Amino acid sequence: MIERITFNKVEYAIIIRSSFKRIGCEFFTSDDSSQQIGYMNWPKGHIIKPHIHKPVSRKILDTQEVLYIKNGLVRIDFYTEEKKYFKSTLLEAGDVILLAFGGHGFEILKPTEMIEVKQGPYVEGLDKVHFDSTPNNSLNF
Repeated sequence: MIERITFNKVEYAIIIRSSFKRIGCEFFTSDDSSQQIGYMNWPKGHIIKPHIHKPVSRKILDTQEVLYIKNGLVRIDFYTEEKKYFKSTLLEAGDVILLAFGGHGFEILKPTEMIEVKQGPYVEGLDKVHFDSTPNNSLNF
């Protein structure tokens, strides 16, 4: 299953649940997104021709992240650019999420391993603005 987290018609995240399954190749982001995420499921014998990615100059002004939850349970809280909370959801083993816009925070609900992929290079002190989280009794699932 694919879930799109939106607020005021803006897409904040795309979740590819571990249960998602389809034959072939499908990308869930627009062609102009600074981070592309897709899914592939090919039968035995399918060939992807060898290729090289050519250097292409790109101007990227945002930082988007992809998280793969190897195991565990994570609650993710979504915030607007104005740091206002609007929604939470749970991520379980095998889920993948593209964090495309706005703010986010996490609470680890069970011991969790996850893999993160994002654009680089990371600039300590310039890449993030931290702010207070929303109290648990005010969360919206």
